[in-house]
Amino acid sequence: MSKFKVTGKKRLSGKLAISGNKNEALPLIAAALLTKKKTVLTNVPAIGDVEGMCAIATHLGALIETKDHTVTIHSDHIRTATLPLELSQKIRGSILFASTLLVRTGEAIIPQPGGDRIGRRRIDTHFLVFEKLGARISSQRKMTESGDECFTYILTAPQGLIGTDIYLDEASVTATENALIAASGAQGTTTITNAACEPHVQGLCRFLQKCGVKIEGIGSNILKIHGTESYDSVQHRLGCDYIEAGSFISLAACTNSDITLTNVDLSVMGLILYQFRRLGITVSTDCENGMIHIPDNQDMRIKNDLGGAIPRIADSPWPGFPADLTSIMLITATQAAGTCLIHEKMFESRLFFTDSLISMGAQIILCDPHRAVIVGPAKLSGASISSPDIRAGMALLIAALSAEGDSVIHNIEQIHRGYEDIDLRLNALGADIQR
Repeated sequence: MSKFKVTGKKRLSGKLAISGNKNEALPLIAAALLTKKKTVLTNVPAIGDVEGMCAIATHLGALIETKDHTVTIHSDHIRTATLPLELSQKIRGSILFASTLLVRTGEAIIPQPGGDRIGRRRIDTHFLVFEKLGARISSQRKMTESGDECFTYILTAPQGLIGTDIYLDEASVTATENALIAASGAQGTTTITNAACEPHVQGLCRFLQKCGVKIEGIGSNILKIHGTESYDSVQHRLGCDYIEAGSFISLAACTNSDITLTNVDLSVMGLILYQFRRLGITVSTDCENGMIHIPDNQDMRIKNDLGGAIPRIADSPWPGFPADLTSIMLITATQAAGTCLIHEKMFESRLFFTDSLISMGAQIILCDPHRAVIVGPAKLSGASISSPDIRAGMALLIAALSAEGDSVIHNIEQIHRGYEDIDLRLNALGADIQR
């Protein structure tokens, strides 16, 4: 495995262009297999998860060309309904092919999806969707060569999917996306209630509309999808990755750097910027040109709530604060004067990476798997650490860039899954990151 050697306390300066939304790219690649006509996706980030989804699509029979952040997909023929085990276990988005395969072939054989190790990530809601649409589900349990237990799920709908009313038992983003794709190819009309409505879910809706699917309620938690058997050729540009934008705001503030972010959709940044302001970080924005400027010499002081109460930063479904930024806010809080509580409500293992930050000198009390109290500012020192997931990996990189001395970050493949050429992009601004 590759690793980064990072020399900290380097002040960065310059511009960073924000990539296309990783979490929009993955369902679009799966949904592109609905149509036998050409699909062109632009502003696609060149990251590990996108590479993984393209590799799975190729295994299923699609022809894919990638060049200059453009992915062209031809899926005239689906040659198998079985997802490849090794590829699927590396990326949670692999489960999105289940809906496409059910529409195209009437069956889907999928192993337990992989992805970040941030705690249990239930897939029950996906199967609720498929059963409501008329699919039958069975499972097999096997042991892999490494001795791990692996479940394989067999989904069949030989007569096709039938539109219906679906109430999701949780507002799961990926389950909503699977429901949207499956309903697009189902007979009749499907209504999804308690749907997730994140910007990348809206992006998938707009993509499916371009394909010829009629969708009502985009941006709300009630979606009505009118299925079709005919799909058009589509060209679609991905929206900006607001998680990457938030990550770079933290990076600039923690390293006392002057950085301008470009290609930003300010319409999806409102609550993110508000939470950074609670940590004392101010930015200037240019909505017309899609830019955010983070000046150096920030007065990072945590702002108490009314009455002097310790503030709490918590994640919640859109339009709330995104869970993928809780790790980033945690490292940011270590460099701000004061005390705050980070409350990550979704995954019981996401905050376990705080052990690495504590080893670097951060003052953190992990109250339970979901809550951490941070007291700052902390003087961080270089250490040997490992990236457990995409967002924790980025948080550890920010910590290493903020620390005195050298750090070594192992398992950087996790960071590459969500951040394109992060070492090259930051080195161009003055960082010292050796791969």
